[in-house]
Amino acid sequence: MRTTTAMAAAPAPTSTSESGSASTSASASASTPAPARTPAHSTARTAAPASRWLRELGSVTDPRIRLVCFPHAGGAASFFRAWPDRLDRDTQVVAVRYPGREDRITDPLITSMDRLAEPLTEALAPLMDRPVAFFGHSMGASVAYEVACRLAASGRPAPVRLLVSGRAAPHRLSRTPLVGEGDDALIADVRRRGGPLTAALDDPDLLDLVLPAIRSDYRLVDDYAARARLRVLDTDVTAYYGDADPDVPAASMLAWGDVSPGRFDARCFAGDHFYLVPRAAELAGDIAERLRTARSTGTPAGPAPRRP
Repeated sequence: MRTTTAMAAAPAPTSTSESGSASTSASASASTPAPARTPAHSTARTAAPASRWLRELGSVTDPRIRLVCFPHAGGAASFFRAWPDRLDRDTQVVAVRYPGREDRITDPLITSMDRLAEPLTEALAPLMDRPVAFFGHSMGASVAYEVACRLAASGRPAPVRLLVSGRAAPHRLSRTPLVGEGDDALIADVRRRGGPLTAALDDPDLLDLVLPAIRSDYRLVDDYAARARLRVLDTDVTAYYGDADPDVPAASMLAWGDVSPGRFDARCFAGDHFYLVPRAAELAGDIAERLRTARSTGTPAGPAPRRP
């Protein structure tokens, strides 16, 4: 792994097609040991007052900071279910619940970024009463960015840090031809890019459950790539990526520096598009350290509570 601080924009676009499972977690211990949580923190519940759009993973009574996690295309909130145990005890982890999967399986799928980002912005607004960081992987990085832009444009508090993973910057996206292809081509692309539950593609029952959400999300990212534009944010931005990602080269990740000039850095991990599964320990450790030093209204965050 290596850490890169960069401001350079990418010279060329990158593909926006994505793949992933509907419900897999990245699990491992953080490289920087985080305080262990009590058993009570293993209970997942919907985060009040954000209704059906958000799920609190674990339970933190008085969080110092919140980390909102946005899943990849075809992904779901449960992908992040192990994350609370990798972070400090005062960090509340909240996962976004996209419609059409898991406990929202009967809700209509969404193929428009506007129709996804707008209700998420409203759902998250009440949780911005304290420092909040956004983490998004692949499609989730674009969704996190759009929600952050909407919060800032409306004059409401924006995230103190935007953590983007495995996704080109908005002005470096290109469209994918897979949207118009049949199921076989879509399934082949999911296999090519890998992911936690590619084995589910061999099970007809599981395939029936995950394929509609994957196809819907592919349409969303394709449509978004045609409309996305660069907007500068007044927040710290960190980009994470795998050194062997076939579709998201380093240059397209470093282009996120244009979103927040002077407040950007990046870290590269060994791995492909889903590097964050085998490298969960290192990624969680890096995120935990950044959240400890997150700033709100120019004031450094206090020290993280430690187990006696």
